[in-house]
Amino acid sequence: MPVVFVGHGNPMNAIEDNVYARAWARLGQELPRPRTILSVSAHWEVGGSLVSTQADPQTIHDFYGFPEELYAVRYPCPGSPRLAEKIIELGRGEIAPDDSWGIDHGTWSVLRRMYPRADIPVVQLSLDYGKSPRRHFEAARMLAPLRKEGVLIVGSGNLVHNLRLMRYSENAAPYDWAIEFDRTVAGLIGERRYESLVEYGNLGGAATLSIPTNEHYLPLLYVLALAQQGEQVSFPVTGIDLGSVSMRAVRIG
Repeated sequence: MPVVFVGHGNPMNAIEDNVYARAWARLGQELPRPRTILSVSAHWEVGGSLVSTQADPQTIHDFYGFPEELYAVRYPCPGSPRLAEKIIELGRGEIAPDDSWGIDHGTWSVLRRMYPRADIPVVQLSLDYGKSPRRHFEAARMLAPLRKEGVLIVGSGNLVHNLRLMRYSENAAPYDWAIEFDRTVAGLIGERRYESLVEYGNLGGAATLSIPTNEHYLPLLYVLALAQQGEQVSFPVTGIDLGSVSMRAVRIG
């Protein structure tokens, strides 16, 4: 299976008809149909590496201040305890089971566009805030066997994500530093210079502004870590929303 990073952005993308929602729908149609999905979402960050084991995961509305229509959304996909067990096995003692989390909006806001029938089992893997970017990148490689078993691995975050500097006006112009870093990352991915992206702190001031906290950036590293030599790389979605949120998606394979 390919691996995919998706910039999920504003939760309203889950219910609004816009260029991002339509691009996610196309992406779901173009990908080989997965047997199961493993999502690494920016919105499940805890003190450890956990994998969701629920057979019937709840839809989590982990945001506030949005219209009631958004809170009414449910993504009633099944879970996959079997996949969770496989991930725990691959983790070699580093990944523990969790039956409390469910499916957060970093996952369902995208998947309800890609797979609107919600008929593919979904499992989530948490981000351990105690791990360095390097350790996340190395740990992600343990998941590589899943690609051969029909599992679509999706990282969901945003490679530029600075909410403090968002511009709320309609058609707000992106910041120059957001454009710069978005293009820098795309160029390094195209050149397969993934090590430079692991050490993103060395990429200058634009990186500092783009990644004030790294939970939205880390899912990208999981996808890059799973790339195999010679695989095609493409960007099925591009754009910067609200001035400071990159919506770029990355498909490998």
